Amino acid sequence: MTRDHDYKDILDHLLNAVYTTDGTRTITYWNHAAEQLTGFRAEEVLGHPCSEDILMHVDGEGNSLCRNLCPLAASIADGKVRETLVYLHHKDGHRVPVQVRTAPLRNGAGEVVGGVEIFEDATNHITREDRLSILERMAYLDPLTQTGNRRYLEDTLKDWTEEFQGNGWPFGVLFFDIDHFKNVNDRYGHATGDQVLAMVARTIQGNLRNWDVVGRWGGEEFLVLCKNVDAPTLKEVAERLRLLVEASTCRGEDGSDVQVTVSCGVTLAEFQDSPELLVSRADRLLYRSKQEGRNRVSFG
Repeated sequence: MTRDHDYKDILDHLLNAVYTTDGTRTITYWNHAAEQLTGFRAEEVLGHPCSEDILMHVDGEGNSLCRNLCPLAASIADGKVRETLVYLHHKDGHRVPVQVRTAPLRNGAGEVVGGVEIFEDATNHITREDRLSILERMAYLDPLTQTGNRRYLEDTLKDWTEEFQGNGWPFGVLFFDIDHFKNVNDRYGHATGDQVLAMVARTIQGNLRNWDVVGRWGGEEFLVLCKNVDAPTLKEVAERLRLLVEASTCRGEDGSDVQVTVSCGVTLAEFQDSPELLVSRADRLLYRSKQEGRNRVSFG
């Protein structure tokens, strides 16, 4: 008993998030770092199978991992250690990229009796906090979504266009719009609408490279600027973000889960582009995605 208490005390002071399960993948331990990273308190998850989609892990293609492709279940089944990048569903609704390492737990006879998952945030929090501080000081911050505002996007577009035309540094634009957002406000109320905006913004922001930029263009529209990319990479980024938003939910004022999708227009900067022309082209491609059924990406 003392030994069990000692190891849990040690795990509670780790910076990495840790949870353990028995052989049926029922959660038996959940440390403080796991609470901070996921938003779920230990008492909310202990005694529940992780296959109940508590964290609702998905991969970069949007495939659900908790029921059929779970790396922890595989480690329990074959006794092997695994490491992979997945996207967990935070209690607040947004998607967080995490690096996970799964391993079997064995008893004194060497038999597998459960599993352990160690996971850590795959984003750079210090860089993000520094960025928010700079945006706030320069009146560049959108207070609702905690991303850049339109002024910030317009200034960044101007700078990147000049860099591209002067030095050849390529970049692309992703123009996102939340599908049927008016219906969200009408059905759930504007407070829930604000939660949805924040959820989409956090999901996009948390799954970009540190040097990429996201901001709220206006209303339910978001602009993402990606530097040093080619067409396949840009399309891959757009599709991954679309899938991650689709896999995110937040809680409505009536207690129900609210899920939205986004449509996207994607384009690479061309030498003759002005910032206005570039955004206009991305906007036309976004409109194409809307016309073709929404929840899709159009490139051009």
